[in-house]
Amino acid sequence: MSKKNDWKKREGVVYSTNSDFSFQYQQESESDTLPPGSQRLIVQLDKSNRAGKQVTLVKGFVGKADDLEALGKLLKSKCGTGGSVKDGEVIIQGDVRDKLVAILQKEGYGAKRGN
Repeated sequence: MSKKNDWKKREGVVYSTNSDFSFQYQQESESDTLPPGSQRLIVQLDKSNRAGKQVTLVKGFVGKADDLEALGKLLKSKCGTGGSVKDGEVIIQGDVRDKLVAILQKEGYGAKRGN
């Protein structure tokens, strides 16, 4: 964290008259990854802000970013398409909702098709 902008991350503290005051930053901790049977994933189609291209989103994953990356890699390879993992969602190119739900359920995840 740079010294120049560290004050921007202080939520709720404006000024302290205590000369010994030292702000304690909260560490963003990742939650532990739930087992596949406990996950409730939603698979839905999205076209907004994508220049008319269709992508399939997998939402609702609870766990570490590394585990989400691994799931994204598995889904991309099984579908034979490109994609990425951003903001806690797996993005797969094209409309492959039915295929993704089948793959996720075979892997033991609780998955259902959204809109």
